[in-house]
Amino acid sequence: MCLPRIDRLVSIDGDEAVTEGGASGPISLLCVPTAKVFDHVMIHAGYAIQILDSDEAAERQSMIAAVRGEGFRL
Repeated sequence: MCLPRIDRLVSIDGDEAVTEGGASGPISLLCVPTAKVFDHVMIHAGYAIQILDSDEAAERQSMIAAVRGEGFRL
């Protein structure tokens, strides 16, 4: 199963960005052309697909971690 990840943009060069979490390389901003440095984005398959505010980013990160079994206890 492919899951997105949430990260923050630290630099932008044209339609590519580098993220705080240190992705394997630049990600594409073609799907979110209004993204700015320090925005939180949802990333899938090397593309930022949605801009998130900080509360939404934290909530989604928590949901993704639960699906992956990270920090999830019964």
